[in-house]
Amino acid sequence: MTKSEFADTLGRAERALARRGPLLRRLIRTHGPCTLAPRWTRTPYQSLVQAVVYQQLSGKAASTIFSRFLDLFPGERFPSPERLVVADEALLRTAGLSRQKAAYIRAIAEQALAGVVPTRRAALRALADEEIIERIVAVKGVGRWTVEMMLIFTLGRLDVWPVDDYGVRKGYTAAAGLDTLVTPRELRALGEAWAPYRSVAAWYFWRAAEATK
Repeated sequence: MTKSEFADTLGRAERALARRGPLLRRLIRTHGPCTLAPRWTRTPYQSLVQAVVYQQLSGKAASTIFSRFLDLFPGERFPSPERLVVADEALLRTAGLSRQKAAYIRAIAEQALAGVVPTRRAALRALADEEIIERIVAVKGVGRWTVEMMLIFTLGRLDVWPVDDYGVRKGYTAAAGLDTLVTPRELRALGEAWAPYRSVAAWYFWRAAEATK
């Protein structure tokens, strides 16, 4: 899918979701057009490494550590799996990575060399979302949520429904006027109504969560 095709599809998704009921219709009216913009030049390998660096950190802190991590590999825009797999743990930790995260990103590099984690986007083009998730969660340190974020923000998959994402749960709870946080199980059932554009629905619930801050 090209960038222009993706933009056209977002427009169709918004119109379809608005017809599914008042909840999404109100969020679309409040927050305007969906500006979901996948990083089309990023590979799955790069996406997973960055996701691990960013885990459990605020955006600013994660961005600083990630920049330091990239600086450890001069001459490369992003360290290749070959470079990363032999990188000394002590060196990686100078960027601010924990011992655990250093081990995880090296595991991703190892699995990239083994062919499990693709270094080219085209390698996943023909696979369904669940096939990709099943394949990559086998990598140490990579969970389902991380792969779902890669599907949405790297591959541009439009029907991903991250029911364990706190922001999506919080946004739905606020938009629906509920007193208690919706559970992943409840959210999974609710999401059936928004297929095949659940990534776009998630984007609007993220905006609703931000509006509650």
